[in-house]
Amino acid sequence: MIEVEVKARAPEDMAEKITALGATLLAVENHHDLYFNSPHHDFKESDEALRIRIKEEGARLTYKGPKLDQTTKSRLERTVKIDDPQQMEQILSSLGFVLSAQVRKQRRKYSYEGVVLALDDVEGLGRFMEVEAEGEGDYEEQRYKVLSILSRLGLHESIRSSYLELLEEKKKNEVKRQGL
Repeated sequence: MIEVEVKARAPEDMAEKITALGATLLAVENHHDLYFNSPHHDFKESDEALRIRIKEEGARLTYKGPKLDQTTKSRLERTVKIDDPQQMEQILSSLGFVLSAQVRKQRRKYSYEGVVLALDDVEGLGRFMEVEAEGEGDYEEQRYKVLSILSRLGLHESIRSSYLELLEEKKKNEVKRQGL
């Protein structure tokens, strides 16, 4: 399945803007994401990701393929439910995968015009808005739709970096500052 997604930094009043748009709150979730890499296949180099996401309703293993365009975070995504995230982590470790990073966030998930609006408070990064469309529909149509909704929310930047990439960039910048 192709996930068409855009992301932008969100101002403090974003929840009010989402409600004013007419979106319906679906859930408030806490995510603990474990990202893996392999000495045999560098996911950072190939623009891919392998992640275990642990949240209240259970855990999932997700593979994300390379980004498909230059303006969004759209990519192939494959996800399976897993019963035991610790066992899955041990299986991946046994196969040579290495835990490379962790991301924690609280997500307020809304439904609007057939897409998901996710207002994320990411530990160490701040607040972000994601607009996501999933499914087998026309890619360009979905891409236009998520960009249009982002614009209606008053957000015009589209961040293509993942939270993992943003955290790594922040860490690298902090190291540079300390070294000066």
